[in-house]
Amino acid sequence: MAVLPCLPWPDPRLATPAAPADAITDAIRALWQDMIDTMEAMPGVGLAAPQIGVLLRLAVVDASDGRGEAVRMANPEILHESIKLRAHEEASPNLPGISARIERPRAVTVRFLNADGEWEERDFVSLWATSVQHQIDHLNGRMYFDRLSPLKRRMLLSRAEKLRKRGGGR
Repeated sequence: MAVLPCLPWPDPRLATPAAPADAITDAIRALWQDMIDTMEAMPGVGLAAPQIGVLLRLAVVDASDGRGEAVRMANPEILHESIKLRAHEEASPNLPGISARIERPRAVTVRFLNADGEWEERDFVSLWATSVQHQIDHLNGRMYFDRLSPLKRRMLLSRAEKLRKRGGGR
């Protein structure tokens, strides 16, 4: 398969909500595989289709220790989330070189179309839950730093711009 380039922020497609996938086709299965290859090359624990310029509600997540356990999701939606929060340092290949500590629910129950085209409900906990929520944000046209206070967001984006001008990141 292929490692695909990630869109550089602030590409407007990153702020555009993705369209639902109508059906699971061979083309979508091939795209999922390319997304997994791209995620592994970063390396990362998840990737959403809008990050590579495909505005469909498709995501892959693999937070397993040994890798090779990627979950392929179409049209994921969070059904339940825990009250208990978990903080994690989040980043994105769309804005390389920076990260921020984000608090999200520690556990979520997600409903999605799987690779067989069937609806599935699955519980995700810890890093899995963080990554799934991060990917769903991308599908909704949000970046992780959109969850920061306005001041912290400005500071983070200012650091990113300085890094970009120095030739850092990508």
